[in-house]
Amino acid sequence: MKNRKTYAEIMRLRNNQRKKSVKLTMLDIYIQMVIDESLFIRKKELLEVKVNSAIDSGNKQLFMEVSSEYKKHMRYSC
Repeated sequence: MKNRKTYAEIMRLRNNQRKKSVKLTMLDIYIQMVIDESLFIRKKELLEVKVNSAIDSGNKQLFMEVSSEYKKHMRYSC
């Protein structure tokens, strides 16, 4: 009978477990945000290089395609 826990002890343990799981979930969200931001910035940089390359080469068709993709990509940043 000595190993039995009171209701208060059980509830305290349960609340502590919830807090730990919430912290892990928030950490996961922050990590995902950092990854998403990094991917967004990298794709933006690559599209800018392609747009500049199309301008330098005078390739209007490529410029129109890449600049359209760049606009779509930047629309998601707000």
